[in-house]
Order: sequence, then structure tokens, then C-alpha cells
Amino acid sequence: MRVALIQLNTGNVVADAVTAAEGYIREAAADGADFISTPETTHLMEMNRKVVLEKASFQDDDPGLKRFRTIAAELKVWLHIGSLITKVAEDRLANRGFLIGPDGEIKTSYDKMHLFDVDLGGGEAYRESALYDGGQSAVVAKTPLADFGLSICYDLRFAYLYRALAKAGANVLLVPAAFTRPTGEAHWHTLLRARAIETGCYVLAAAQTGLHATGRSTYGHSLIIDPWGSVVADAGTDVGVTIADLDLAKCAEARQKIPSLTHDRDVTVTTVDAT
Repeated sequence: MRVALIQLNTGNVVADAVTAAEGYIREAAADGADFISTPETTHLMEMNRKVVLEKASFQDDDPGLKRFRTIAAELKVWLHIGSLITKVAEDRLANRGFLIGPDGEIKTSYDKMHLFDVDLGGGEAYRESALYDGGQSAVVAKTPLADFGLSICYDLRFAYLYRALAKAGANVLLVPAAFTRPTGEAHWHTLLRARAIETGCYVLAAAQTGLHATGRSTYGHSLIIDPWGSVVADAGTDVGVTIADLDLAKCAEARQKIPSLTHDRDVTVTTVDAT
């Protein structure tokens, strides 16, 4: 199948962000993409608690989601919206990804499980759990194209999630993200390649990039990685479309060479005082 990753520099105006994403989605479809994936927080990048609650919508009322469903049906493509900031209560949000079929129907959704509560130093800190509810279950979506394992951004740091997705049948792992520049420079490529190698899956990671309206800076470098851990495509730091053709037979080849998914052991840890 031919896949496309959309790299965005999303701002804090939903309508503008949807228009920008739509243009790239149409470009990808015109280039023959069967499956198109967008980054985390596709249509809103906003840090202020009061403002984001004012701008976010409940899923059924979200104008951006409605537009993306219409586009998928028109273009007859599978469209993965990496995530939208979605209201789940008047004062609470979810970071929710959506898989939309070529008929425009939402086939499944996934709420980010691991919330980004970190202190990066230099005054840069994030407390996602102060406003967002974490998801309670992982999701594998079995489609005519591939079996997709869904995740979002900070989930990337939890290898057990991707092992569970692969064991549940996933052969393509989706990792839409808005990685900060410092953590991206240090860890992005390494972690994504590791997840591919550990599972024998393709990894598709659509990313946010550049300086955003709220002052946050994201790393970019949307990546397509094959099941042996090789980088097939790297979008760099510009907004736009990155396309590659996937051969899913490579998943079986990688897993035959290194069948580690079948070699798990229950581990008992013995702690020894060796002072």
C-alpha cells in the first residue's frame, strides 16, 4: 500500500488548521496514497487551559472531525487523524486519535494512554494529566490494507504497549506526535527505530514541526520505518507530505529472522543487597 504522512505546523485557530491539513491530505491522495496519517493535535495547538476548553469540541460537535470524514469519503482513502483535542466533560479533555474509512465512517478511536507529565528543565514543564483523561485500553484496527496499532506521542516511550499491539496482530504501528525539540533531538529517531525492531512492524510517525503560535517548538521529522528498523523516509523540518510504498511481507520476514515476539519470559526479579 502507499502511505502518506502529513507534517504540520498547527496553530491555535481550528478552522485555519483544518484548511491547512485538508490541502495536504488532498495532495497525498492525488499522489496515490491509500492511507494518510496526520500528527497529534492536528487542528489545535493551545496550552492555555481556559482557552483550550473554549476552543475544543465534544466529538459529535467537532467541525474539524466532520470535515475530515467528508474528505475521506470524497477521496475514498483511509484517513488517520493522529489526534484531536476532544472534550469529554465541560472541564476535561481527551487526546483522541481517529481512524476514518473510505466511506467517511469513524472505524475506531483511541485516547492517549500515557500522559505527558514532565519537567524538561529550563522552565519547560508539562502537566497533561491536569486537564486530560488518559485512555484505558490499547487499540488494533484490522483493515483491508493492514492491521494498525494506534498510539500517540508520549506512548512511544512505553515499549510494552507496542509489544502488546504487535502480539494482538498489528503489523503497522501509528505514532502521531508533537515531540518537543529537545526530546526529539535526543530520542525521536532512536525510539521509533527501536519500536520497529522490537515488533517487526512498520512504524508511521506523522509529526508537528516548527515554532507554533503559542510559543511551543516541535521537532518535525515525520518518519516511515521498515520492520528491520531502517528509515524509509524522513520529512525533515518542513511542513508537507511524505510518501512511501510499504511491502507488508517484510513484517513476516523480519519476524522470521528475529522471532523475539515468541520468546517472552515471565521475569522474577531478585534484589540483592550487595553493599
